[in-house]
Amino acid sequence: MDAADNNAPQPSIKRLGGAFMGLLQGHLELIGLELQEEKARMLELLLYAGIALILAMLILVGLSAAIVIGFWGSSPVAAILILCILYGAILAASLNRALKLAKACMHPFQATLEELERNKERLLP
Repeated sequence: MDAADNNAPQPSIKRLGGAFMGLLQGHLELIGLELQEEKARMLELLLYAGIALILAMLILVGLSAAIVIGFWGSSPVAAILILCILYGAILAASLNRALKLAKACMHPFQATLEELERNKERLLP
């Protein structure tokens, strides 16, 4: 009878270990998938942001040159200073908005955290 009692808990421990490994594997796969998606999204975002930045700088240089040339006869220094003040104000507003977006961004592994929380609620009484 003692031999039967010693063997009884082993299958349940094996099943518990198997269930734990299954949960762990599922979470690791989900983390890996989310990481790949986040990486692809960030690379695409950086690519388009870089292209937009280069094109915006070309337009800005062209317009600035046209304004300075237009005011060359009357007051080119004033035109340059006004453009610098305008660019500084736009820069400050852009940085402020970028910082707000960076602070308010969604957590990249939200689905994994939610799944872990659901598992914890299911496993704990």
